Amino acid sequence: MIETKLHDDVLELVMNDPPVNALGASVRQGLAKALAEAQGDPAVKAIVIRGGGKMFSGGADITEFGKPPVEPWLPALVDAIEASAKPVIGAIHGMALGGGLEVALGCHYRIADPEAKLGLPEVSLGILPGAGGTQRLPRLIGAEAALGMIVSGTPIPASKAAQAGLVDKLSESDDSLAAEAIAYARTLETPRRTGDRSVAADPAVFERFAADNARKIDNLDAPKACIEAVKAATELPLTEGQEKERALFMQLISGDQSRALRHVFFAERAAARIDGLPKDIRLRPIGRVGVIGAGTMGGGISMNFLSAGIPVTIVEMAQEALDRGTGVMRRNYEATATKGRLTAEQVEKAMDLLTPTLDFDALASCDLIIEAAYENMDVKKEIFARLDGIAKPGAMLASNTSYLSIDEIAAATARPQDVLGLHFFSPANVMKLVEVVRGARTAPDALATGMALARKIGKVPVVAGVCYGFIGNRMLIPRQTNANALLLEGATPEQVDRVHTAFGMPMGPFQMADLAGVDIGWHRDPSRIESLQDALCAQGRWGQKKQAGFYDYDGKRQPSPSPVVAKIIDDFRVKAGITPRDISDEEIMVRTLYTMVNEGAKILEEGIAQRASDIDVVWNYGYGWPRHKGGPMFWADTIGWDRIVDGLMRYKDRLGDDFTLSPLLMQRAAEDKPLDR
Repeated sequence: MIETKLHDDVLELVMNDPPVNALGASVRQGLAKALAEAQGDPAVKAIVIRGGGKMFSGGADITEFGKPPVEPWLPALVDAIEASAKPVIGAIHGMALGGGLEVALGCHYRIADPEAKLGLPEVSLGILPGAGGTQRLPRLIGAEAALGMIVSGTPIPASKAAQAGLVDKLSESDDSLAAEAIAYARTLETPRRTGDRSVAADPAVFERFAADNARKIDNLDAPKACIEAVKAATELPLTEGQEKERALFMQLISGDQSRALRHVFFAERAAARIDGLPKDIRLRPIGRVGVIGAGTMGGGISMNFLSAGIPVTIVEMAQEALDRGTGVMRRNYEATATKGRLTAEQVEKAMDLLTPTLDFDALASCDLIIEAAYENMDVKKEIFARLDGIAKPGAMLASNTSYLSIDEIAAATARPQDVLGLHFFSPANVMKLVEVVRGARTAPDALATGMALARKIGKVPVVAGVCYGFIGNRMLIPRQTNANALLLEGATPEQVDRVHTAFGMPMGPFQMADLAGVDIGWHRDPSRIESLQDALCAQGRWGQKKQAGFYDYDGKRQPSPSPVVAKIIDDFRVKAGITPRDISDEEIMVRTLYTMVNEGAKILEEGIAQRASDIDVVWNYGYGWPRHKGGPMFWADTIGWDRIVDGLMRYKDRLGDDFTLSPLLMQRAAEDKPLDR
């Protein structure tokens, strides 16, 4: 794990534990042993610590969390590095994250490749840097700058780190880093310990930072603890500050929020695995992608591939629609460039990879063709039947359908083995989730290629089976059905949405409907009014795009309760003979959130999802489920399956004639076991 190389009077210690040089027990032990031996070796004048492979270190091995500790602990190792009687230089390339950066902070000096990134992202796991990061970083770059790095968890480039004082020297390149670090070490005569420094800050700095970031850190334990720990660095000597940091770390790691965030971390990685497929399955080569439809979804989908350097042929039926769609894509890229996230050259490079055309036959050269047309089965079957006669042998044919059967779509072709679903979420160039839908006859290599390609374009893919709505949208159905019923029974859109936003969702069911478009799925006949949706759409209340939906909207899209909607609801109550009653927040929770969990359990027992954690990934990355609550299935496990079942049984008579409890859910409640066991 640790390679030692003596370069005359400079000892080089190389961490070699691919892929990220995680600081597991063997790496810590190897470093500690080599460091201790160097102290007594008169031939060694200075020590360089660097990482082998692609990075310095990705941080602590979080699989060790919750297990009996193995010495040396990372805090003790970092202290030993800093206590070295001989100068220690951290040579950073690739990434120095979390515990990796804390090791570098323990070093007396730091040299970095200009392309390296440095960060303390522990907050994303619901914890804080626990090996002195909250105490040493402020001593190097100041309390305010340290707050920004630690509370956000966002890595900074080496150039910025050098300006801030975190890095002492930048190498010419990654290739020359090792040699330059050794040469730099020979110029250093004595250690320079960060812990010996002091840092001062006005207490108002911390109050102002908390106030400025109130929306981001509201209800989150880790950011608040990070602020408290950094403040301790300005008030206490290093040893006492570390004790404070450790106490906060232990408090966080045993809490529900950190458990939930670590669950999401591992769940995302588990979702990448396809059960029953060999790891060495040969993927299909994808050199060019075709996209049918240049609307919101088609354009967004295309941008993902263009940004990854994959050429796209995009097809439309009319020149006006094609020009409009490609124009939106360019404006989106230019807006990103304006924010400094892309250069003008990168914008042009992406757009140069796009081939817009009205010629459907141009798709013949594509290795993957994604249909992003109107959500109508007849339309999609017609497109796929036409593709069957155009696409080259072995080309993958994918539908971006949100609800419809991939098996029925595949039956329109003579190559069902090549057909799968790639359900992107809107806006497709931003949202991370892709449901990769496996049809009954989808070939294993097509499925594996779909998953790998989604990861290549920066998405988080989850395998889903065929059913109406797949995983995410199927779980939305009972939520929306009950939310609508609650309005007729006496609740208001504001109350239902407030329960959801108080829970931590970015928006409630009716806010979401207004954002997506109330007219989605509407039959388009204003004279046919059979539901609240029909009534709203008949009056042109299609959501934010019309400045009217379940809410009224001002010019800045700020919502307010609508008297028009209140009257529509009252009229429906009268027609249905319903007397409104007071609805409790608890009933809203059960009927809109517990019913989702119940549907998730059915999805799992039917094999639509491979594992319960996959369902959580879908809701985290596709629907804004609060990460600090892990996902609907993790959350339900946390509060207790028996509680979910009891709540559903209590309101069973109000959940509709079609409602049934999941047998798996009832079984797990009785056994008090997670769904996956």
